[in-house]
Amino acid sequence: MSRLYFLCLLPLLSVTWAHPHLSAWSHDMVNIINTAKTTWTAGVNFQNVDYSYLKSLCGTLLKGPRLPDTVKHATNIELPDSFDPRKEWPYCKTLNQIRDQGSCGSCWAFGAVEAISDRICIHSKGNVSVEISAEDLLSCCDECGFGCSGGYPAEAWNYWTSSGLVTGGLYGSNVGCRPYTIPPCEHHVNGTRPPCSGEQDTPECNAQCISQYTVPYIKDKHFGIKSFNVPSDQKQIMTELYNNGPVEAAFTVYEDFLLYKTGVYKHVTGSVLGGHAVKILGWGEEKGTPYWLVANSWNTDWGDKGYFKILRGNDECGIESEMVAGVPQV
Repeated sequence: MSRLYFLCLLPLLSVTWAHPHLSAWSHDMVNIINTAKTTWTAGVNFQNVDYSYLKSLCGTLLKGPRLPDTVKHATNIELPDSFDPRKEWPYCKTLNQIRDQGSCGSCWAFGAVEAISDRICIHSKGNVSVEISAEDLLSCCDECGFGCSGGYPAEAWNYWTSSGLVTGGLYGSNVGCRPYTIPPCEHHVNGTRPPCSGEQDTPECNAQCISQYTVPYIKDKHFGIKSFNVPSDQKQIMTELYNNGPVEAAFTVYEDFLLYKTGVYKHVTGSVLGGHAVKILGWGEEKGTPYWLVANSWNTDWGDKGYFKILRGNDECGIESEMVAGVPQV
C-alpha cells in the first residue's frame, strides 16, 4: 500500500504524515508527464502544502449507496459535437463559479450544491438565481457520511430532496443564509491566503441564518422533486447535461491529477490518492480527443483557472460510473 493511498483512507485517521520532498516529487512527475507527450500538460499547482492537506481534498467515499432511481433518456435526440452550458444559459451566473473547499474533504457536498444551484436557475429559466449552501449540506446531513472526512454524493442529493438546503455563498461573502465558514488556503509560496493545513473539523449544524440575512432558515430552504443516478453511458450523460444542466460525478484521484494544467486529462503515472467529486458541465473534443468539461473546487489557481477536461467515453478513473443529479422544485 502506498503512503499516499494510506493517507487518503477514510474515515478519520489519527496520524498524518508530512512528505519531506513534495516539491521534488512534483517536479519529477511533471517532467515524466510532459515528456510522455500525452493529451495534457502538467505543472505544479501545490507548492507550499504538505500531504495532510492533499489528504483532505480526497473527500468522496466511492462505491457507496446508490439512489433508487436511474433516469434513462430517449436515444434519438440530436446532440451537438460540443456543449458548454455557460453559453447555453448565460443568465445563470453560478455556471461560471469556481468554489474552494478549503482544508476539508467536502468535495462531495460542493459537487452537489454547485450542480443544484445551476439546475435551479436553468429549470426556472433564470427567474430563481441562488447559491445553495455547501455549509448546510456538509454540516447537517448525518447520513451523507463523515463531514470533512468524506461523504457520499448520492446521499447529498437525497438529502436535498428530503430535507432541503438553504442558500449560502463563498467564504467571507455574507451571501445567503449560511455562507461557507472554512477559509480558502494558499497553494503557493507567495500567495495572499493563509497556508493550507490539515483537515479541519466539520462545522456545527446550525439551523439559523447569519444576522445579515433576513429570511428565516426554514423558509430559505430549496428542495428537489427527485434525485437519481445517471446511467454509465456516454450518450445518456450527454443527454442529461444537454436537457437539464450539470451533474455531480465521483472518480478516483491519482497523484498526477494534482499536476493538471491544460489539455484532456487521463491517468499517466502515480498512485491512488482517494476519491473526489466534481461538477460536470458539458463536453467537447480537443485535438481529436473527446472530453468532459469539469469544474473543480480547489479555487481558480488550480488547473485551468479552476476547470479541467477529462477523457470522455472510456470511464476514465471511473468518472462515468458514479454520476448523480436531480430535478429542483421551482
